Amino acid sequence: MFENVKVIAFDADDTLWENEPLFREGERKWAEELHEFGTLESLSAELYATEAANMAELGYGAKPYLISLLETSVRLAGDRLTGSMVGRILETGRDIIRNPAAPLPGVREALEEIRATGRYRMVLLTKGDLLDQEHKIGRSGLGGLFDRIVITSNKSLETYSQLCREESILPEALLMVGNSFKSDIAPVLELGGWGVHIPFRILWEHEKTEEYEHPKLLRLERMAELPDRLPGRFIRPTVPE
Repeated sequence: MFENVKVIAFDADDTLWENEPLFREGERKWAEELHEFGTLESLSAELYATEAANMAELGYGAKPYLISLLETSVRLAGDRLTGSMVGRILETGRDIIRNPAAPLPGVREALEEIRATGRYRMVLLTKGDLLDQEHKIGRSGLGGLFDRIVITSNKSLETYSQLCREESILPEALLMVGNSFKSDIAPVLELGGWGVHIPFRILWEHEKTEEYEHPKLLRLERMAELPDRLPGRFIRPTVPE
């Protein structure tokens, strides 16, 4: 299926390590802090509206999320927002920023096996705050498995077009692996590349979109399945007993 692929790009958050669960847990703690101003559902809707309004200026990631938490708190609680409440909300945000980025099961082994083929250039392509993403990549211990790391403010058709130009390949030589159909898969398919969609159990509201089937799309349940679906799979030698 991927005979002409030369470059494999991998998403990071919720593809290589958990990310969204930390945001959901932070949202739950924040909603408990502001429980007198609404239910978890209504407070979450207020928060997402703030996030959506801030995206053009603040982008994505834990720091913009923390600003949106505080902004929504001020809007809802007004003068009833105390210093101690603000302190606890800040700590909730810092817990997200400190994401340990431990690789998901099978991720390291799959990346090592793909790299061992020597057939592909491997690129880590992630969006978000530069420092935040750099720290997570460092904590994950996966950075050395990639030929190149790209941190961008957003993922769009132009993002992948630029990647192809920089890698000196045509779109049909690009394979993108990720959990978000909207950000990781659809733009690459539109460009003429290939996509491997590995959904995560939780998806941020902003990443939800209508999905579809495509001849250049492969769906997997976990990263560990990927090496077996690629040409040039590295076969470990059998050691005689």
